[in-house]
Amino acid sequence: MTVVENVPVHASSVSIRVEPVQARSTARVNALLDAASDAIHDVGYELLTTAMVAERAGASIGTVYRYFPDRVAVLRALASRNCDRVTHALATRLARDKPASVSAHIDCVVDTLVDVFRSEKGFRSLRAGDVLDIRPVASPRSGNSDVARVISDDLRERLGLRLDSAGRLAVETAVDVIDALLGRAFLHSGKGDGTLIDEARRMARLALAEI
Repeated sequence: MTVVENVPVHASSVSIRVEPVQARSTARVNALLDAASDAIHDVGYELLTTAMVAERAGASIGTVYRYFPDRVAVLRALASRNCDRVTHALATRLARDKPASVSAHIDCVVDTLVDVFRSEKGFRSLRAGDVLDIRPVASPRSGNSDVARVISDDLRERLGLRLDSAGRLAVETAVDVIDALLGRAFLHSGKGDGTLIDEARRMARLALAEI
């Protein structure tokens, strides 16, 4: 099993009020996000409040507002951290497993995401942020696109495949399919529905059949 490392949240990638330039501030932001993920694990991201974050972190509501102006900012920051952790875990697995085919790359993606679904609290609800629909401002990051970019870069560097626009779209489609089916697989199970996990592999391979 891939161990999802505790990749820290960076101020440049999230919406926070005060940039955590000191280690103490960085740790505090991550503690708040840990509390948010714990709450989301129990109630889902739709019901998350800043008061929940403060209570579970053992902090004052003022501490939460020091870094996050509202619950939307908390959700976006947590989604961004999830995305960073997924892409880091995927890059680590690709470097370790050295997949020699497109199909093997799909296995790396599915296995990585399954590990993250099982190990990261709240991930099955929020994932890498693509499930969010927070208006009026859309998130500037797309988690699935970031995952697809890691795959495309590895296909180019390891297999010499230089994808055109259609190829890149196929990779993004495969990641979207995996994300959607794994979201269903883990909807009511912390282990995941094996049939849906297998279907995620099958459908993703079909999406990349022309590469």
